[in-house]
Amino acid sequence: MTKTAYLFPGQGAQFTGMGKDLYDNNETARTLFHEANTILGFDITKIMFEGSEEELKQTRVTQPAIFLHSVIKAICAGDSFKPDMVAGHSLGEFSALVANKTLSFQDGLKLVYARALAMQAACEAKPSTMAAVLGLADNQVEAICASITEEVVVPANYNCPGQLVISGSIEGVNLACEKLKAAGAKRALVLPVGGAFHSPLMQPASEQLEAAILSTPFHTPICPVYQNVTATAVTNTDQIKHNLIAQLTGSVRWTQTIEKMVADGATNFIECGPGNVLQGLVKKIHKEAAAQSL
Repeated sequence: MTKTAYLFPGQGAQFTGMGKDLYDNNETARTLFHEANTILGFDITKIMFEGSEEELKQTRVTQPAIFLHSVIKAICAGDSFKPDMVAGHSLGEFSALVANKTLSFQDGLKLVYARALAMQAACEAKPSTMAAVLGLADNQVEAICASITEEVVVPANYNCPGQLVISGSIEGVNLACEKLKAAGAKRALVLPVGGAFHSPLMQPASEQLEAAILSTPFHTPICPVYQNVTATAVTNTDQIKHNLIAQLTGSVRWTQTIEKMVADGATNFIECGPGNVLQGLVKKIHKEAAAQSL
């Protein structure tokens, strides 16, 4: 039996004009966008539709903007939106939890905004960064990160085989990049991001977000969510909350998530949100799995 998995993107998928087609062509979308402006206390739709790249890059804007585009797209799909399972990359996990009815649209948006503000504050408190590493096996990257004990640097995003993002202090990431290149990495490139997402340096943000998550009602989902920190199907709301809190300081195990979804019967992957980055990662994960089976 064919199973459909819906995937929701994270930070980095934003672009000027995102969501405008939904706003222009769907009354439900317009209502939700206006409601979002009220909840957030600023005109996010104007920034999404007309803002500069710099404006859209601010964490406090980026995260709710991508969430809104993704979730409103799913809601406007109506009866054709029938997920057997959902997953979201980092921020996208909150979109996935609205899509599978664990969170209401309003509560999901409030949590995403709380997350964005907490992460921005953590970034400002301690300058930090991330880097993309291409062409090395995961265990090689893990070993090199573990060998650097004087600074914080950890694997953050397992995007697909041969593509891993590391995260930590500026000194730690720079040192890791030198060691990774020496070990044969095709590239070890520092990314233009605001801070060390999915690392221990996000602990202050995690503590702030924990209070917001624990005070938000979570409902029984209509289908499992495959969560970043475990890469397994979860339906228990207490476990979903626990994993969501752990996500800010834990790794995004995207490769393992897609592999598990496939093992559980997913044959059709649909990306819901701006862009198609996740579809590209799914293809690479499938290609590697096929090569391994030869």
